[in-house]
Amino acid sequence: MSVIIVTGGTFGLGQSITVELARRGHQVVAFGLSTPQISSTAQGVQSLMAELDGAGLSADVLEADVSRAADVQRVVDHTIARYGAIHGLVNNAAIGPLGTVLDTDEETFDRIVSVNLKGTYLMSRAVLPYMKQAGGGAIVNVGSGAGWGKPNMAAYSASKGAVVALSAAMAYDHLHDRVRVNVAIPGGGGIVSGMSVGRVGGDTEAFLRRPTPGTAAGRSVTGRDLANAVAFLLSDDAATISGTVLDVGCFAGQGGPVPSKH
Repeated sequence: MSVIIVTGGTFGLGQSITVELARRGHQVVAFGLSTPQISSTAQGVQSLMAELDGAGLSADVLEADVSRAADVQRVVDHTIARYGAIHGLVNNAAIGPLGTVLDTDEETFDRIVSVNLKGTYLMSRAVLPYMKQAGGGAIVNVGSGAGWGKPNMAAYSASKGAVVALSAAMAYDHLHDRVRVNVAIPGGGGIVSGMSVGRVGGDTEAFLRRPTPGTAAGRSVTGRDLANAVAFLLSDDAATISGTVLDVGCFAGQGGPVPSKH
C-alpha cells in the first residue's frame, strides 16, 4: 500500500484523483484551499468528503497553500507522522486566469507562477528526500496542452510549459535515485474542472454546451480518465517510465490544434 500526496486534491480533477487512488487502496493525503482562487470555482472539501463517504473510502484531507513553503512542510510532516513514508506525489494544484501579456497584471502573473510552478518545486523538494530514503518513488505533475502555447493564456501557458521542462529535469536528476517523474495532461477540450468552469463564470451547463474536439473515445475527457492515467504512472506497472508526457485526450498541444467535428 502506497502513501501518496495530492496537491489541489480536494476539488475538481484533484478530487477525481484522490478518490481513484483511495479506491485502489492507497493512503492518500489530499490538500487544497477552502476559499475560491482566482478564475476557479474550486473550494471546500464537502464534495470530496461526500464522495469518499459514499464509496466507503477514506483519505486525509488538509487545508494548505501549495505556494507557501511552511504549508507544504506541514503537509509533509503530517504525512510522515501518520504513515512513516511518502511513495508518491501528484502535483495537481493550479490556477489559470485567462489573458495576454498586455492584460495580465504583475500580481496575477506572479500568483499563477507561484501556484503552478513554484508549488510543484516546493512539493517535490519536500518529498524527494523521503522517496530517496525509501529507495524510490513516483511524481506525477499535471500539465496542460497550454504548455505548448495557447491564445489568451500567456501566463498560464508559461507556467505549464515550465512544469514540463522542470519534470524532465527532475527525471534526469533523480533517475538513479529510482524516483520517476512524469507529466499527465488532461485534454479533449471539454474536461470539467474548477478552473475550466471558472473561466465561464462558474456556469457548468454553459461550459458543457461549448463545442469541443473530443477524444478518440468519442467524448470529452473526464476526471476519472485523468485519474486512471495518474494511477498508472504512480504504479509499478510504470516502473521503467520516467521523463514522459502522457496526454490524456486529444494531443492538441503537441502538434494540434485538433479540429472540431463538423
